Amino acid sequence: MLEVIRLKKVYEDGTEALREVSFSVREGETCSIIGPSGCGKTTLLLILAGLLKPTAGEVWVNGERITRPRRETALILQDYGLFPWKTVYENVALGLKLRGCEDGSFVKELLRRLGLASFERHYPRQLSGGMQQRVAIARALALRPKILLCDEPFSSLDALTRESMQNFMLKLWHSGVTFVLVTHNIEEAVFLGRKIVVLSQRPAEVVKILGNPRAGDPLYRSAEDFFEKCREVRGILRDVLEG
Repeated sequence: MLEVIRLKKVYEDGTEALREVSFSVREGETCSIIGPSGCGKTTLLLILAGLLKPTAGEVWVNGERITRPRRETALILQDYGLFPWKTVYENVALGLKLRGCEDGSFVKELLRRLGLASFERHYPRQLSGGMQQRVAIARALALRPKILLCDEPFSSLDALTRESMQNFMLKLWHSGVTFVLVTHNIEEAVFLGRKIVVLSQRPAEVVKILGNPRAGDPLYRSAEDFFEKCREVRGILRDVLEG
């Protein structure tokens, strides 16, 4: 269980990013977080990852208060965070190497599963955006996380590649990974999130938390209740933007 309790974040320059943000995510659940640009979503993810300390409030995972990064939590950044001087293999294996437990066969299997087996000696600049995204996902998965935090992971991808990566993320969820996704894309939030957390404009507060039980069903995209849920989320966001 991931529990976010009355989080507040004020930066040193006085910018208030988060105000009283609270929600929970059950183990093995998917949660989409959506809100206006600049509302504090990335700040929230960094706090969940233990990389940023809140001004007030707490984050708990299975009874443990989060004050630093956890081995069981992985973060995929919007800009992928790949090291340009390292090869695909080296980028994916980096976390394991830092932990002193590099497993070359496991890394190569991940690359194979993500269609990157023939690119392990390539550098990020030699890859397309979609391939770089898959490298970032492989690097996160190499750590065998129980919680996967994603910050706009598919924003630079074309529509078909984006759908393909969304389907891949569903496979991860079905394998038992707890999945928290920050996105600006309404359809993506609805397709992937069993729970949808809608945030206000900065400083972010939780406007509404929606249940979405059909998320994860590959047929959901073409169902009428999918479009109805998208309309509901769009209406809430429109009200947020209009104040």
